[in-house]
Amino acid sequence: MTPVDLLADLEARGLVQDTTDRDALRERLAAGPVTLYCGFDPTADSLHIGNLIGLLALRRFRDAGHDPIAVAGGATGMVGDPSGRSEERNLLDDATLLGNLEMIGAQVAQISNVDVVDNASWTRDVTFLEFLRDIGKHVTVNQMVGKESVRARMEGDAGISFTEFCYMLLQAFDYLELHRQRGCTLQVGGSDQWGNIVTGIDLVRKVTGASVHGLTWPLLLRSDGKKFGKSESGNVWLGAHRTSPYQFFQYWMNVPDADVRRFLLQLTLLPVADCHAIADAHDAAPERREGQRRLAREVTALVHGTDATAAAEEASAILFGGSPTGASAQALAFLADEVPTSSFAPGAGIAETLAATPLASSLSDARRTVGQGAAYVNGERADDGRLLGPDDLLHGRWVVLRKGKRNYHLLDAG
Repeated sequence: MTPVDLLADLEARGLVQDTTDRDALRERLAAGPVTLYCGFDPTADSLHIGNLIGLLALRRFRDAGHDPIAVAGGATGMVGDPSGRSEERNLLDDATLLGNLEMIGAQVAQISNVDVVDNASWTRDVTFLEFLRDIGKHVTVNQMVGKESVRARMEGDAGISFTEFCYMLLQAFDYLELHRQRGCTLQVGGSDQWGNIVTGIDLVRKVTGASVHGLTWPLLLRSDGKKFGKSESGNVWLGAHRTSPYQFFQYWMNVPDADVRRFLLQLTLLPVADCHAIADAHDAAPERREGQRRLAREVTALVHGTDATAAAEEASAILFGGSPTGASAQALAFLADEVPTSSFAPGAGIAETLAATPLASSLSDARRTVGQGAAYVNGERADDGRLLGPDDLLHGRWVVLRKGKRNYHLLDAG
């Protein structure tokens, strides 16, 4: 990709909602490398899939020859952005904030593959009076109250604290400092950041006289119409410690058919033409779920890597009736996190083994299951009298039990 066609590519993916002068931005991007930034606040110990558009946007700019910067908000994270929220954030203690900063910094670097800087590095030594004198004097209260996110909070029952009210000043200060230090002339973010971005653009112009740019994309919304956010329940996280690679893979396997095209365009690095070709093929035979499968592979690989993606797909295949005998050790480890697991007891009969797990309510129930041909060991039907031994261990550790078509239990000798 060349710098000339980057904005057209973003437009084709539905990733441009608001911009400053679009023609001027297009010309600037075509003229040569642009330094830009996108911010990520460490208000939790992981980013979520709503942040993925921003992380990939930085990758897209980097691949097009530009100079993207990811800002981890060690300073702004202490305050909390009121955008898109109806109530005040809980303030984090220093230890929690630093831990979150380290975790999300690693995620940003892995997925976006760009420089990560902490805005506390240029904020921590600025005194309150200096900030009021050098930054606050350039932004009117009328301008701040006019922002939709602030106005909505002021009109709500919870109101807005002075702390969160000043968040946009801190973000504007980020833009000013990055412009001064790194020559940054473009800030990008989700559409809920437009008011904050414009405040930064105005501040840079008033302090330095320079004209800089802003660009936002539509928010990634859940099926219930809500945005993904760190404080939302039922969220899908980028960190494996919060959402396992298997669960992450399954999330994309289960997205509605109507979302396949949009997610392929916005959440993968596949060329636009390939995204449409995959989506067109999916629309012709949606029952095969090939669109969801390709989406799940691409997005999971971006977040967790190709090995974890393959293992997650293997684990998924097992739980939908596939044989576990050829599965990788990582796939079985993923499976152990998703289904009930107990210790392996060598020499026990199949009925006794089933009776010791949730697959049977009693020994007689287990015997009926075996007699009906509904008991399976590592994908093979188990006959009455079948004993389990070391030869049944997959990768020297696991035995996969199944009752009927969909009820699983893992035995672990580890």
